[in-house]
Amino acid sequence: MPRFAICNETWGDLPLAETCRRIAAAGYDGVEIAPFTLAKEFGKPANQLTPAERQQIRHDAESAGLRIAGLHWLLVPPPEGLHLTADDDSQRQRTAVYLQGLSNLCADLGGTILVLGSPKQRSLTPDISEEVGSARFLETIGPCLETSEKRGVTLCLEPLGPDETNFMNTLASARRLITQADSPACRTIFDVKAAATENIPFAHLIAEHSDIIAHVHANDVNRRGPGFGDTDFAPIFTALDQIGYDRWVSVEVFDYTPDPDTIARVSLETLRAAEKSQGALS
Repeated sequence: MPRFAICNETWGDLPLAETCRRIAAAGYDGVEIAPFTLAKEFGKPANQLTPAERQQIRHDAESAGLRIAGLHWLLVPPPEGLHLTADDDSQRQRTAVYLQGLSNLCADLGGTILVLGSPKQRSLTPDISEEVGSARFLETIGPCLETSEKRGVTLCLEPLGPDETNFMNTLASARRLITQADSPACRTIFDVKAAATENIPFAHLIAEHSDIIAHVHANDVNRRGPGFGDTDFAPIFTALDQIGYDRWVSVEVFDYTPDPDTIARVSLETLRAAEKSQGALS
């Protein structure tokens, strides 16, 4: 059965140790961490954290009874100026080095998933073709994939809707990039609010791309938490159950009302009810 996590930035600038305690109190199995929150807490880019600081982060989660699922929002500053498809070779090289560092960080924290969304840092300028953009994208993530293969981390390419980016908008487009990357460490993510922009039934998308889905982000189509909108999660869990999905389902929201603790509690209650209603629980 899936394991449930929630993203730590839901609690804003609260220290990670306290965030983990609240996540555990709400009943979750894990936490998914945004590197920019670590940069705020430790005063340096996340890839520069010392071994002792990495050990402390892992200890904070494990002391609360949580596992660290992985990292997401990978290219939100700091550092500034990262981009996956830019004309500037040095800019892409800095991005490649940073992503490779995040793969090592993820593994050091006990995580297994890197979610590469970062719509602003991957969008194509009007003068860049899809073919050129794809080649640059794949070149930039190459070192990260090499490291991820060695360290047991999966880089999940995240399709996002056309209102967020003009590059990799569908699971089918993510599949094309994954095929070209030709790495066992390269997979994709099923994000509910993003998948809704494809106007294809969720169950169909999950079944069609079951072989490359390695992570799930649970959110309502309205960008709030599960249970705070009209999205029915029961068919989603039925589809996940049918493909034997037993990885992380992580709550990621973009509207933090009414408050983080309520979001966490209601979201998990909604997901567990949807899972149970489909007979996915023993």
